[in-house]
Amino acid sequence: MVFKYIGFIFTLLWAYTFIRAQGIFGKKAGILFTIFISKISWITFIIACYYGIKNFSFYYALGGIAFSIIAVHLVFNKLATYIKDKINDDEKLLKIKTVAEYLIITLIVYYIFI
Repeated sequence: MVFKYIGFIFTLLWAYTFIRAQGIFGKKAGILFTIFISKISWITFIIACYYGIKNFSFYYALGGIAFSIIAVHLVFNKLATYIKDKINDDEKLLKIKTVAEYLIITLIVYYIFI
């Protein structure tokens, strides 16, 4: 039962991380990210919530969902603070973000068509 609950928490963390990551990207990468990754992550998150409610008590499922959402938000906030402290130049940070967005677009297109 413990392994099922750990799998439940891991699935929630995994799905909600991709849901939360959607807001980081700009319009170009955001559209592709929304269509191909975020929608599937929402479905995974909802199915995992249903699985948790069916297999565990309501309070354990609710606690796992709350833990996952809070943990992902804390990690994203700490990571944003760390990156802003390490890269003081906003222009350099924007260039890195743009390169990352185009890399993600390329990987999604490559994965779909090849």
